[in-house]
Amino acid sequence: MGSVESRESSGSPHHELSAHEVVLLLETDPDRGLSGAEAGRRLKRFGLNVLPAAARAGFLRRVLRQFHHPLIYVLIAASVVTAILGEYVDSVVIFAVVLVNAAIGFVQESRAEVALESLRSMVRTRARVRRDGRERFVPSAEVVPGDLILLEAGDKVSADVRLVRVAGLRVDESALTGESVPVAKDQVALPAAVPVADRRNMAYSGTLTTAGSGAGITVATGAETELGQIHRLVGAAETLATPLTRKLARFSKVLTVVILALAAMTFAVGLLRGQEPVETLTAAVALAVGAIPEGLPAAVSITLAIGVRRMARRRAVIRRLPAIETLGSTTVVCSDKTGTLTENQMTVRVVWTVDGEYTVTGSGYGAEGKLSDRHGAVVTEATSHTLRWCLLAGVGCNDARLRQQRNEWLLVGDPTEAAMLAVAGKGGLGREEVEAAYPRVATIPFSSERQYMATLHQQRDSGGTVVLVKGGVERVVSMCRAEMCADGAVRPLDNNVVLSAATNLADRGLRVLATAMRPDGKSEEFGEQALDGGLVLTGLQAMLDPPRSAAAPAVRACRTAGIAVKMITGDHAATARAIARQLAVIGDDRDGQVLSGADLDALPADRFAEAVERAPVFARVSPEQKLRLVQTLQDRGHVVAVTGDGVNDAPALRQADIGVAMARGGTEVAKEAADMVLTDDNFATIEAAVEEGRGVFDNLTKFIVWTLPTNLAEGLVVLVAILLGTTLPLLPTQILWINMTTAVLLGLMLAFEPKEADIMRRPPRPPARPLLTAALAVRILLVAALLVGGTWWLFQWELAAGASTAEARTAALNLFVVVEAFYLFSCRSITRSAWRIGFFSNRWILVGVSVQALGQLAITYVPAMNIVFGTAPVGVDVWLRILAMGVAASAVVAVDKRLRKRLL
Repeated sequence: MGSVESRESSGSPHHELSAHEVVLLLETDPDRGLSGAEAGRRLKRFGLNVLPAAARAGFLRRVLRQFHHPLIYVLIAASVVTAILGEYVDSVVIFAVVLVNAAIGFVQESRAEVALESLRSMVRTRARVRRDGRERFVPSAEVVPGDLILLEAGDKVSADVRLVRVAGLRVDESALTGESVPVAKDQVALPAAVPVADRRNMAYSGTLTTAGSGAGITVATGAETELGQIHRLVGAAETLATPLTRKLARFSKVLTVVILALAAMTFAVGLLRGQEPVETLTAAVALAVGAIPEGLPAAVSITLAIGVRRMARRRAVIRRLPAIETLGSTTVVCSDKTGTLTENQMTVRVVWTVDGEYTVTGSGYGAEGKLSDRHGAVVTEATSHTLRWCLLAGVGCNDARLRQQRNEWLLVGDPTEAAMLAVAGKGGLGREEVEAAYPRVATIPFSSERQYMATLHQQRDSGGTVVLVKGGVERVVSMCRAEMCADGAVRPLDNNVVLSAATNLADRGLRVLATAMRPDGKSEEFGEQALDGGLVLTGLQAMLDPPRSAAAPAVRACRTAGIAVKMITGDHAATARAIARQLAVIGDDRDGQVLSGADLDALPADRFAEAVERAPVFARVSPEQKLRLVQTLQDRGHVVAVTGDGVNDAPALRQADIGVAMARGGTEVAKEAADMVLTDDNFATIEAAVEEGRGVFDNLTKFIVWTLPTNLAEGLVVLVAILLGTTLPLLPTQILWINMTTAVLLGLMLAFEPKEADIMRRPPRPPARPLLTAALAVRILLVAALLVGGTWWLFQWELAAGASTAEARTAALNLFVVVEAFYLFSCRSITRSAWRIGFFSNRWILVGVSVQALGQLAITYVPAMNIVFGTAPVGVDVWLRILAMGVAASAVVAVDKRLRKRLL
């Protein structure tokens, strides 16, 4: 039984071995399969055919992880100290902020990590196996190495299988390899170096059979399957912090150190000056609480949530809040081709006959579109006998079925056959019409050995029969002795002309099939030998999976915004090159700047990163290579967005700074591995996401630039009072009032700020750029200095004028809030004047300022609030001085904007 252990037991991969060698290696029977008893023993030995569950952190650990943040540590400490000092209201407010932030983080984390479970569920189906010589259905989890699995159209492959018998078997491997059309299978041994996408003698777990039938020996189950390899890649791929969270983490650490240093300095200076320890400790806590931007976590979450709501209206669902901002920082978009940049519906683009080439418009499987000749004139099947028989062969020699449901076409069968049905409909030939006039009598199914399909039909109008054929160009041409002309006459076939036309079409990235017919055939003459050399060529049909109409403008918009677009696909290089040209991802040069998976493997390690940076298109790429491409770009400092819809995309989606999955055509694995899901499967929606993401980052930056001067100034006011040994201009409760009310009523209104007009004409923010540039840091220090200087000036002015300490503190408190309100309008744009962006364009700010004004009147003139916050009523003259200070601050910031515009 040792030979059953693994694919390495023979020293060769299974696709390299003959079917007979695989049977011997796995000690099974190619006709009877395993015995029930042996299957039971192997199930115990190898385990269930399921992917291993990922270890997850427990509930308590995930809860505690939410408190692991420097600023949270400071807030918790401040809450404890204020409680010890008897300031219970302050303690409760501070701790409530901590709990809210932890709850938000816990909910986000609980929803983020479900990709592996979805991947495991992909193989939970039933498998048809032969055991003890009898067919039976068993749960796919109970399939074991050596089982003989039977496959028919519509079956999901439940394990990795080495095929031993096939009859026209085709398998849709798009979710695993990215191949856009089903792959024809055979049982011929292949070289060991053949990549997964080209292993015609294998069927892999999680793929779907679309046509024909076959049987194969199970060679790998569970984690040993190709799907299992991807599972390991998904598990190993690191879920990266977003640019925003990375910048906020660095910013928080620096801010924590500064706050603790200032608080310690305050406490030490107070003690050295002989002040009471409790009073000094209260001042130090007041400094710490004042300097910490308590509203920042809430502002981040609310701003991101508003971005999420805006994106939902633009057909994108955000699974992780920071993802919306990440797109705004993206420098490279790595897009899957099939179903993302393209329609994922094969479409005939050209019909070629000996009489000329016909262009086909429209996309997808619908009948919308037309055929036109080289002069632009619309044609139908009645225009030419050659065109009619070319289209008729595509319909009659066809097993696909199309069904329309809610404006969508559902396909059962091969996409290439569906494309031939659609183009015939555009030319005036419907399937029902053809089946009525030419009922099918017999079929020679397609196989990779034959490379063609043939059908025998009765002709109702003449009573005779006709043979229709479609298949690979070279094979069909070799079976033809003549070609049909427009009037229905036949003439000797010119092979060179046909093959040259086919080559030209293939060079344009089109998949080309030839059609032929044999009139007045006899049913007894219908066979492979009878057909060879007796056919009449009717034409060529060239097709591709067309680009989405909105994809090319979206690619151009990304380039305008400074974002590189790279196309990564499992499809062939020629197809990838053709689509990339149509989308303007690459230029018109023939070389096309396309790297294949084989090219990547051949690159020396020292040239790999540079080649990845320069190349815009990667074809025939495996999941491991796609993951490596993403990691390489990230290592070069890029913020990478990856789009995809298949199982093969899941590792890269998870590794990316932001993974973008398709909702309609995507697998559940891709959706769960992604940070964002596009409900319309449209690459163009990414352009909208980039715009929203940049708007979110702008608004977060504006909030930080607005809130930090206040926090810094509050801390400095306390520190200056301790250094001078004078009365505090602001009490801890007054500082808490300023922080909590202004953050909610003023600062959060910036989350509703409309996007600025030039947002998509800017280059992406360099990933290495800090959250606050030097120019913004200078502005923050400037406004903080104005607040500190203005507060001390007004506080001392009021005391010198005979005001009480409570009245002087009330004046200082209101000065803080009023200057913040004036500064809020300046922060609506980092570089432009508030008047230039429209005073009323964000009405929420006007609402917030109005409510804040009512709050300031209440804390100033309502007796109960005077008692709680230590305030007192002030006169009109005080308000005039406060307003003058607000106007002065706005003027200073306006001058700073003008002088530093290029640095911002």
